[in-house]
Amino acid sequence: MEYAAPLSSAVLITRYKRFLADVTLDDGSQITLHCPNTGSMKNCLYPGKRVWFSTSDNPKRKYALTWELAEDDRGNLIGINTARANQLAEEAIGLGQITELQGYPLIRREVKYGNENSRIDLLLSGGPTPDCYIEVKSCTLLDKDWGLFPDAVSTRGQKHLRELMEMKRQGYRAVLLFVVQHQGIHRVAPAEAIDPKYAALLREAMAAGVEVLAYGCMMNNNGLQLNIPIPFHPCAG
Repeated sequence: MEYAAPLSSAVLITRYKRFLADVTLDDGSQITLHCPNTGSMKNCLYPGKRVWFSTSDNPKRKYALTWELAEDDRGNLIGINTARANQLAEEAIGLGQITELQGYPLIRREVKYGNENSRIDLLLSGGPTPDCYIEVKSCTLLDKDWGLFPDAVSTRGQKHLRELMEMKRQGYRAVLLFVVQHQGIHRVAPAEAIDPKYAALLREAMAAGVEVLAYGCMMNNNGLQLNIPIPFHPCAG
């Protein structure tokens, strides 16, 4: 996935009100970016470190600049725009870069499914195997070299696991795909200490046949590419 233009950079001052971040440009001036991440961004906020942002030409936007990448204290790049996760997943599947999800000529987005008024992120169909329901999650919480999910208690994430189990019971493929937007993450697990209910439900889902995949990104100021398989473990440690 290529950005419309190479990203510009600045230095992070602070993130506030969830959706805003103040930064300092190289000329010393300060500007405000839109922060496209509603999560806690735990272990992703490093004041004084460099960030990268895109520029929108939409005149209706109050904040034309969108925060895309951050740098941590080890120099790792982090993709903080959670909306990119679904885009990356769809692109990678369409290009055949996710081996486990090859063989489906049709990809649909945001299709209603399940018993709890949900919409699936991606629905693959038209292949020789049963249709495949895919929930996409962005993973950026780093602990040592582990990527943990979620970074806060997620009742929505719990609901999605229940919906995936129901699809599996109906005879479909059901997949939880972690899009890892952090260069320091080399393995993924549920964040037991943050949301033990989610962690237990994820293991239940795996036992019921829900597939769990994790893929990492190549990233720079020109774009992102999801093509690096990362091991998933039911428990960290």
